[in-house]
Amino acid sequence: MDQPAPATGRFDGAAFLFPMRVYFEDTDVMGIVYYANYLKWFERARWEMLRALGVDLLGSQERGDGAYAVTEANLKYRGSARLDDSIIIRSTADEIRAASVLVRQQAWRGDELLVEGALRVGFISPEGRPIRQPDEWRAAFSKLLPAKDPA
Repeated sequence: MDQPAPATGRFDGAAFLFPMRVYFEDTDVMGIVYYANYLKWFERARWEMLRALGVDLLGSQERGDGAYAVTEANLKYRGSARLDDSIIIRSTADEIRAASVLVRQQAWRGDELLVEGALRVGFISPEGRPIRQPDEWRAAFSKLLPAKDPA
């Protein structure tokens, strides 16, 4: 049987775009997306962004090298997604440090910004301590930084 591939998203310049659909399980009794589900969607989009950047997070975890963990999350809710809406999660990197990356993420329905967030993901050892992320991963993230104004 020829199986369709799961949604993977794509890059649009320095932004990673990940498509979502709002399902019944995502909503409350009013058909409005439950607020915590945006965090789940942001997590899925970050995972696919890492995959698209060539970051082998699963391999790193399996080898015992480390993994990313959210260390800070700030979200602002501006609107509500509803049952059957088509949503795009937009992700960019804002800042890269030795052991962490600040990722900006937004949930859009068409031209309407619904939720925006700033999430810091830290690279941690299997024991849960912050460690330096691999240089090649930092280089991959640097492709997502906003362009610097030469002036």
